[in-house]
Amino acid sequence: MLDTIKIAETPEGVELKLTCVSFFARSLAWGIDALIQGFIILLLLFVLPQLGDFGTGLLLIIFFFLHWLYPVFFEIYFQGQTPGKKMMKIQVLLIDGTMVNWGASLLRNLLRTVDFLPFFYALGVATMLMSKDFRRLGDLVANTIVVYKRELKEKVLQNQGETEIKAYAPDMALSAKEQQIILSYAERVNHFSPERAEELALLAVPLLNDLPVSQQQEKISSSASERILGIANYLMGRR
Repeated sequence: MLDTIKIAETPEGVELKLTCVSFFARSLAWGIDALIQGFIILLLLFVLPQLGDFGTGLLLIIFFFLHWLYPVFFEIYFQGQTPGKKMMKIQVLLIDGTMVNWGASLLRNLLRTVDFLPFFYALGVATMLMSKDFRRLGDLVANTIVVYKRELKEKVLQNQGETEIKAYAPDMALSAKEQQIILSYAERVNHFSPERAEELALLAVPLLNDLPVSQQQEKISSSASERILGIANYLMGRR
């Protein structure tokens, strides 16, 4: 079946067009991850048994974590992408287009056991082929979707008027979640009206602490939006 387009509305009220990933591409990603996991296990089989019972026990523990938590770890810390998904340029997101969280990732991966039934992911494949968004049972329960990754354009971020924005170092330390929000804003800013872009940018008041108060409350002439885009450029190393 061909890949399909899904419209998702973000918490900011912005509609995103997400390209759902078909069974074939997901199978290739799964195969790559399986090869990586198999290589790690094979390598450990030559080393850990030399340590006797301790090595055997450690091997079983590592096997457990590789089988159950390998995808969860990468989906949480690498923007919904395991190494296989990264090679295929696909990622796991929540159904509203936001990043997958711990609960959803754990649930969708634990249910791989059910998808495996009655043999070799037969139920999972059947569910994907019957779903217009190619969602297996784990995705349906966890409210997740697998889509092609939306890449930021490899150029200096620009504002609504196509003026180049210089990188700007933030005046405060940013958490990983805050950095992710800023990059997400930069990616979506061209979908906003100038007024909406300024309204959203002004929510990051601590990052705009050197802007005059009058400039924040009156017509801003894109100062707030430019500041956020400048920080996004800085975060992506465009100094």
